[in-house]
Amino acid sequence: MQNLQTHPAQRTQVLSSSPRKLLIATTIAPSLRGFFIPFAEYFRARGWQVDGIAQDATSCPQCVAAYDHVWDIPWSRNPLDAKNLLQAPSQVRELLREHQYDLINVSTPVASFVTRMALNHYRDQGRVKVIYTAQGFHFYKGGSPLKNAAYLAIEKVAGQWTDQLVVVNREDEIAALTNHLIPQNKVQRIPGTGVNFNRFNPDGISEVQVAALRQELGLGAGDRFFLSVAELIPRKRIDDILQAFAKLGDPTVHLVLAGKGELLDPLQAQAIHLGISANVHFLGQRSDIPVLLKAASALVLVSQHEGLPNCIIEALYSQTPVIGSDIRGTRDLLQGGSGLLVGLGEIASLTESMRWVLNNPQEAEVMARQGRRGVLDYGIPEVLQQYEALYQTVLGEIA
Repeated sequence: MQNLQTHPAQRTQVLSSSPRKLLIATTIAPSLRGFFIPFAEYFRARGWQVDGIAQDATSCPQCVAAYDHVWDIPWSRNPLDAKNLLQAPSQVRELLREHQYDLINVSTPVASFVTRMALNHYRDQGRVKVIYTAQGFHFYKGGSPLKNAAYLAIEKVAGQWTDQLVVVNREDEIAALTNHLIPQNKVQRIPGTGVNFNRFNPDGISEVQVAALRQELGLGAGDRFFLSVAELIPRKRIDDILQAFAKLGDPTVHLVLAGKGELLDPLQAQAIHLGISANVHFLGQRSDIPVLLKAASALVLVSQHEGLPNCIIEALYSQTPVIGSDIRGTRDLLQGGSGLLVGLGEIASLTESMRWVLNNPQEAEVMARQGRRGVLDYGIPEVLQQYEALYQTVLGEIA
C-alpha cells in the first residue's frame, strides 16, 4: 500500500485543533469517486480529516483532489480473490494504527466485509466506530436461492462487526430487521448518497442543447426516443428493452442507450436481428445525461436488481417520465403513481408502458411532475445532513 498522493492543502483545522478523522473505504476507485467525493468535500469543509482507500485510488485524479489522503489497497471485486483476506486486512489495520481514525464508513461488498473483519478487535477496544453503507444487499427477492443464502450468511457474520448499518431502500431495511443483521436501533434508511440536483435541473438545459442532441442522433422533426442510462451488463437486462421496443413497430420512435459494457457486441447483434438497428443508438459513456433526459420521452430501467438507482432519481428530478422494473429501490421511487412499474422480464407489459407514454403525453407529464416532488429530499445536501447527524450520534458513543 502506498500513499502516492496527498492533497496539497494540508488542512487548516477550522473547528478544532484535534479534528475528527474519517476513512471511507470502497472496493474500487470509481465508487470512491462516484459516491463519496461529496462526503469528503462536505466534512473537510467542517474541519474533518477525510481519507479514502480503494483499489487504484491514487490513479483517480478526482479522488486525489477531493480527499486529504488516498491509499491504494490490493483487494478485488472478486470475492474469491485470495488478496482480499491475505493482504488487505493487515494493511487496513496498519492504516488505523498510523492515523487513528475515529470513524470508518465502508461500502461495496468486498471492502465492507474485509474492513469490518480486520478492525473488529479495535472496535471492541472502543478505538474506532464502523458504519456500513449497504447500497443494495447481494441477497434480494427474486435472486438465486443459493446465492441469497450465502450472502445473507456473510451479512449476518459481518453485522457483528458493525456499529451502524445504513440501507437505501425499504426492502433492505425490512431484510436487515427480520434477519437480525444488527440491533434494530442500529439500522437507518438514508436515500442513497445524494444526487447533484443542480446538474439535473431541466430549467438549466436550453432548447439549443436539445436541438443539437437531436441533430446528432439524426432525429426527424416528429421523432421521439426512449432512453436507457445503464451499463451494458446482464443484470441491467437491456435485451428486454430491445425486445419490447421492437414490438412497438413505430419508425418515428428511437431507442437511445447511454452506457458501455461487456454486452455491447451481442446487443448490437440483437438489434440487427430484431430489425431495429436503424432506430437504436448505442452512445457509449456520455457526459450530457441531463440533456438526454430532457429530450427523452421516458427513461427505461428494467434491471434484475438495484439498490436505489441514481439514474431514476435524476430522471424524476428532471421531470422525465420513468418506466422501471418492479424491484426494490425502483419500487420505492416510482410508487404511488410517480412512474410506471412493470414485472421483471414482462416484455409485453414493457411495450404497453412505452406505448402509453407515447399516446398519453399530458398524463405522462403529470406523472413526471409527481415523481419530481417525491425525490426532493434525495439531493446531496439533504442526504449529507442525515449522515452528519448519524456520524455525530455514533461518535458520541466513543468514551
